[in-house]
Amino acid sequence: MPAEPLPLAAMRIDKWLWAARFYRTRALAAQAVAAGRVRLAGNAVKAAHILRCGDELEVNLGDLRWTICVIALAQQRRSASEARQLYHESLASSERRAAQEVARRLVPEPARELGGRPTKKAGRLIRNFTDRE
Repeated sequence: MPAEPLPLAAMRIDKWLWAARFYRTRALAAQAVAAGRVRLAGNAVKAAHILRCGDELEVNLGDLRWTICVIALAQQRRSASEARQLYHESLASSERRAAQEVARRLVPEPARELGGRPTKKAGRLIRNFTDRE
């Protein structure tokens, strides 16, 4: 019978962010850590920083900010439902994210109304407007 793998005591922060499905690839997770979008206990860290259970992370994804506590470590990337079991989001963080999502739905994005490329008529109007000196 194969032995069950031992639980991890520590792992790299970029690898955990990838396994917890905050980033699609480990390289993107490393870039985010290097850019300062991930903070450990309020301090900027490097991608190779060692993460342990109980550590508090602040992860900025676009305009959303997650404040989470690491509950478990995973060597491999699993399903989203299993990834959610690796961390616990603080109550204030989840309320803040919910309020941001509601605000985003209420205020439409300005570029959403643009229909892609301009028509021939619109292109002529633009050229006529910009060619005048």
